[in-house]
Amino acid sequence: GGILGNALQQNGRPEQALPVLEANLATIRRYWPDEEIILNAQSSLANCFSDLGRYGEALVLDREAHARRVALLGVSDEYTIRGSLCLSITLLKLKLWGEVKSFVRDQMLPAARRSLGPDHNITLGLGQNLAIAIEQDPESTRDDLLEAERIMQDV
Repeated sequence: GGILGNALQQNGRPEQALPVLEANLATIRRYWPDEEIILNAQSSLANCFSDLGRYGEALVLDREAHARRVALLGVSDEYTIRGSLCLSITLLKLKLWGEVKSFVRDQMLPAARRSLGPDHNITLGLGQNLAIAIEQDPESTRDDLLEAERIMQDV
């Protein structure tokens, strides 16, 4: 189920992938209660929801997966950080600027820099998402915008 669902999604067919990914997650939860396998299936389903523009549903799954990864693996684990990139993208799509800024700036970007290094593509992606949130937030100050500019120079 997961391979077929992921293949459909990657080939631009998220409408067809959705029921396959939903069935895959339900099956895994029922018969293979391995946490990492569940989290991977959940993340695939969240990505599919996002591709369909169903960002609220993607956000619920992304948040749940992030919380479980932090509990299981810690905030500095690469899989946790990778999942946080997906979560930050979903938050951006929902225009939750303040949440993106606090989540990325205060939690995940420092963890990514420590664990993966400042030049890792995930670290750079988190920095870019932070800069986008700052630039798009109507409440950003001039100092905030200068911070966004500095971040984009590093990306």
